[in-house]
Order: sequence, then structure tokens, then C-alpha cells
Amino acid sequence: MSLYRLLLRSLRHRSSSSSAHLLPSLAPAGQHRSFAFSSAEEAAAERRRRKRRLRIEPPLHALGRDRYTPAPRDPNAPRLPDSTSSLVGPRLNLHNRVQSLIRAGDLDAASAVARHSVFSNTRPTVFTCNAIIASMYRSKRYSDAIALFQFFFNQSNIVPNVVSYNNLINTHCDMGNVDTALEVYRHILANAPFSPSSVTYRHLTKGLIDAGRIGDAVDLLREMLTKGHGADSLVYNNLISGFLKLGNLDKANELFDELKERCLVYDGVVSATFMDWFFNQGREKEAMESYKALLDRQFRMVPATCNTLMEVLLRHGRKTEAWAMFDQMLDNHTPPTFQAVNSDTFNIMVNECFKNGNFDEAINTFRKIGTKAGSRPFSMDVAGYNNIITRYCEHGMLAEADNLFRELMSKSLCPDVTSHRTLIDAYLKENRVDDALSMFNRMVDAGLRVVASFGNRVFEVFIGNGKVVDCAQALTKMGEKDPKPDATCYEVVLKGLCNEGAFDVAQDLVGQMIRYGIGFTPPLREFVSMAFGKAGRGEEIERLLSMNRWGYAPRYPQQGPNVQPRVQGPPQMAATQGPSSMNGPRSPQGAAPQGFGSLRPSLTNGPLGYPQTAAAPGGPPFFRTRGPSPIPGQLRSSQVPGSSEPWPVSGSPFPSQTGGLQGPSPSYDPAAPSQLTGIPGPSQGFGQVDEQSEFPQSAREVSA
Repeated sequence: MSLYRLLLRSLRHRSSSSSAHLLPSLAPAGQHRSFAFSSAEEAAAERRRRKRRLRIEPPLHALGRDRYTPAPRDPNAPRLPDSTSSLVGPRLNLHNRVQSLIRAGDLDAASAVARHSVFSNTRPTVFTCNAIIASMYRSKRYSDAIALFQFFFNQSNIVPNVVSYNNLINTHCDMGNVDTALEVYRHILANAPFSPSSVTYRHLTKGLIDAGRIGDAVDLLREMLTKGHGADSLVYNNLISGFLKLGNLDKANELFDELKERCLVYDGVVSATFMDWFFNQGREKEAMESYKALLDRQFRMVPATCNTLMEVLLRHGRKTEAWAMFDQMLDNHTPPTFQAVNSDTFNIMVNECFKNGNFDEAINTFRKIGTKAGSRPFSMDVAGYNNIITRYCEHGMLAEADNLFRELMSKSLCPDVTSHRTLIDAYLKENRVDDALSMFNRMVDAGLRVVASFGNRVFEVFIGNGKVVDCAQALTKMGEKDPKPDATCYEVVLKGLCNEGAFDVAQDLVGQMIRYGIGFTPPLREFVSMAFGKAGRGEEIERLLSMNRWGYAPRYPQQGPNVQPRVQGPPQMAATQGPSSMNGPRSPQGAAPQGFGSLRPSLTNGPLGYPQTAAAPGGPPFFRTRGPSPIPGQLRSSQVPGSSEPWPVSGSPFPSQTGGLQGPSPSYDPAAPSQLTGIPGPSQGFGQVDEQSEFPQSAREVSA
């Protein structure tokens, strides 16, 4: 009995202790629980509370204040070119503005806008600089392209990228300066923070082959492969084309076999090169065998490659194969998965139809689509419309051209300068002056740039047909946009207005030129003064010509024996107050202050160790100084629209990688005569220049 009681007591003790441990779990729900929630809604509310707290007070490890402190930038490290992320905001607007001028064909205005922006708060990106340099190269203005490279990347401290160097190399190669191009290539290897691209080797090998140095081109190919670059089909194509022109078919086949070993998929342009050579040699069988061997590989060729093959086939009379390739390209066009055709593809076939006189077939080809399931029609762009409109205008079919122009406007496309110019020239050729004037006004209303050469030619035709007032109205609209029209356009219209007796309209046009700051050449000023003088309005026009752009007549220093003394006003700066020894000697009466000193050229050395004011003697002649710096009032030839003469440059083409401006600064000579009114000459307020400093005397003494 006693044993039974002991066992019962021990069991009661265990049950009481276990119930005591379970009591906290039966606590009310208001108490804090660390690892469980009564419902899913409560758990979700807790997660939201924690997220809000993390947003308000992020943990210290997320801020990275202690562990991820960025290292200070090494000032001696090479600066990197702009990335695409820098092409935003005002710099993107500047880029688009320069690109619109380039598409309009006004390269001088595009160059001026890009160069002037260097000295503004919105500096151009390297992409804007490359765009204007490449446009100069495409227009075969090689000297201007080299001068712009020097200005942007050496003098203006903009860091070039590999595209910038490729443009320079390509320019030198086309000019025949292959050794200079090779030195640029060696400079990239030694100093640039990037490696040459495959396009660099394409330009260099082509330049070497054109110069008759095919052995050096082969060595450059081996160097490209040694440096770890992949086998580029177009580099091999340059060498194969060079050996084929020399009649060395075995060496060309050897390079082709090497390319096929290195690349499982190569560019079909190489096969087009073999086909063209075989056709020229009269070996049509081998040419077609090369073409069929390419098709058997069933490569997915880009439009540029197929366009080259079609051009070779059409050039040598293989029209059936060319049309079959065109149909195959249309069937393979499945955007956005694969873009098999472009506007150049349609232009090639449309031009072939016009060449054969098949005008109906041309428009059918222009609207042709693929027949294969899954293929999609090509959305024609402005370039495709411009091509077929031009072909219609060349054959005098203006009705069809007008219909296509209206179709172009009805779509989500905007006709460009080429569209309007083509129709204006066609209308004037058919003596449809009213239609030409209407199209010209539409071009102006659309905000498209009117190049000086085209505008002057059209204005002369309109004035000859009694449309001089309409020309003045169009020129007024052109002046409301930037950049302003060229001074020669105003000169043509002003002379027409004066000859027709429309002096009121001419006076308004003169006022516009003064407000916009467009300079009057001395012959134009003399002509306007004489014409208004004959009409009895000479004093009126002279009063207008003597005003500046703000409507005030300039003050000229008094001359003669009865010169009134100038009243010295109160000091304008704190630095000018004090004893005369601190302020320096006063300027004589009538003389200008000494703060307009000349900006002397920089005497710093270039990257090659020579002064930037001239090309290095004995060094690579990248740039030679061809003349003195321009003076105020004397326009550089490249600043005159329509002129292709480059402006003088000097120094090395390579930008400094350590920062700082390189090359000469603009030099101004106040003693030079002025060629344009409104630009100060020696008698319009510029005084003697202090050659020892660019600051006034008082400022130098205060700083000392």
C-alpha cells in the first residue's frame, strides 16, 4: 500500500510540472509571440510592417558605408569615352539637332553647331562628334574630317572612342596616307584604354591593298589573329579580293579555306567576291558553282549580304537567280524574329525595273510581300519612298510621284529634305512654278533645313518668275528657326526686292538680318544703300543699318579739334577703388579699356613632345599648319556655308589621356580690318593690346 502511494505521488508531481510548462502557451493572444501567428492575415500584416520599417530605416550593411567605400579615382588613369547613358537630356537634343542638319545636307551648319556647343554648358558627346566627322568623310571632305578630329579630341578635351579612331584611319587610307593610318593604329595600341576593333583592321587592310602593299596586309591579318581577335570575314575578303585582282587564285583559295576552318558561319560577301571575279574572267560555271555552294550551306544571311549577292547577279545578267533570291528574302522576313530585307533590297529591284522600262512592275515590286506562311510585309521607310519618287521624277511621271508623296504623308512617316527637294526640282524642270513654291513652303513649314546652295538656286528661279514677295515670306519663316539662313540667301532676295521696287518688304528683311546678327558684306550694304537712295529713302535705310541687333545706334569715339572730355563715372568694381598706384594708370580719353587682350596660343607640348602650335619636325605629319589663325571679321572658309576649304589646324591628332586642353587657343587680332558690319574693327572700340597679360593693368596689380 505504501508503495502504491509513492508511485501515485510521483505521477502527480510530473503532471503538475508538465502543466506548469504548458501554461505560457495558453496565454492570451495580446501577449507577444516570437515564432507563430494566429492567422495568415496577421502574418501578412507583420511582413508589411517589417518592409515599411526597412524602407524608413535601411540596415547599415545595405548602405555599405563601412565596407564598400569607393576608392578615390587615380588622376593619372586614362579617361574613358562617353557611354550611351550620357546621351540624354540636352546632349541628346544637341545630337538630334546635328543629325537633322547632316540629313539635310548642310554639313557646314552641323559642324558650326557642334563646334560652338563645345564652349557652352551642353558639351557634345563623342557620338555627336563622330557623326559630323563621318559625314565629312562620306562627302569626301577629308581635310575637314581630320580638322574636326583635331578640334574635338585634342583641343577640346573630349575623349575619343574606337569609332573616332576608325573614322580617322579610314580618312587617311582614302587620302593615300597609309603610313599615317598605321601610326594612328599604333597609338591606339600604346595609349588608348581599349583595343582596336575588327573594323580597324578592315580599314587598314583595304588601305594597304589599295596602296599595293598586300604583304603588309597579310602581316596585319596575322597580327590581328595573334592578339586574340576572331577571324573577321570582311578582313579576309579584302585580302582575297586583293589576290584575285593580282590573278593569284591559289592564294585566294588558301585564305578562303583558312576562313572556313576558323569560322563555321562566314559572311557570304566572300562568295560574292569570287563570283564577281569569275564572271569578269568569263568563267560563269565556276561563278554559279560558288553561288550554289553558298546556298547549300543554308546560312541565315543578313540583308546587306543578300543585297551584295543580288547586285552581282544583276550586274552579270543572272536576273532569274536574283529574283529568286529576292522572293526568298521576302519569305524569310519574320520580324521581330529575323529581319531579312531592308529598303536597300527593294531599291535594288525597283531600280532594275526602271532600268528595263517596266514601270508597272516597279510599283508592284515596291509593294511586294512574301508568300510563305509566317512571313510579314516590310514596313517601308522614307528612304524607300524617296528612291521610287526620284525614279518617277527622272522619267517625268510626276503624277505617280505625287501619289507616292501623299501616301508617304498619310503614314506615320515624315518626308525629309530629299523628298521635298526631288519634287521641287522636278516641278521647276516642268515649269510648274506654283507647285514648286507650294512644296517649298511646305518644306519651310515642316522646319526642314534649306541649304544655302539649294535655297539660292530656287530663289533665283522664283524671283525670275515674279515670286519675289513669296520668297521674302518664306525667308522670314526660315529666319524664325535656328540655325539662321545663310547671308547669301538674304542677299539674293534683297537684290530681287530692290530690283522690283518692294522697298518696304526689303526694309523689313534688313531689320531681320540686324536682329538675327547676320552680317552685311560691304558689297551688299553698298547695293542696298544705293537702291534706297535712288528711291529717296537713303536716310531711312542708313539709320536702320547703323543700329545693332538690340535697336541702338553704336557710339563712335569723337574725332576732330573740339573733342568733348568724357565724364568719368563712379567706380563699378571694388578693385578699382583706392590709390592710383593700386589702380594703375588711367587709359587716355577715347581709348578702350585694356581688358580685351588677345588669347595667345597655348605653348604646351603635345603627346609626342612637340609644341602644339606646329607639326612636329621630322615626326608624323598628321596635321600641318597651313596658315595663321583667323581674325575677327574674317570668316574661316569652313564657316562659310558651301565652302569645302578646311580651316587651318595644327598639332597632333592624338588627345591627351592626362586631361587638360591641348593645342592652340583661338587667336584674335584687334588690329585686323573688319569685313562684316557689326564686327568691331580697329576704330570701333578695341584699344591697344597688352601683350604681357590677358588681364587689365589694375587687375594684375590687385592680384599681385
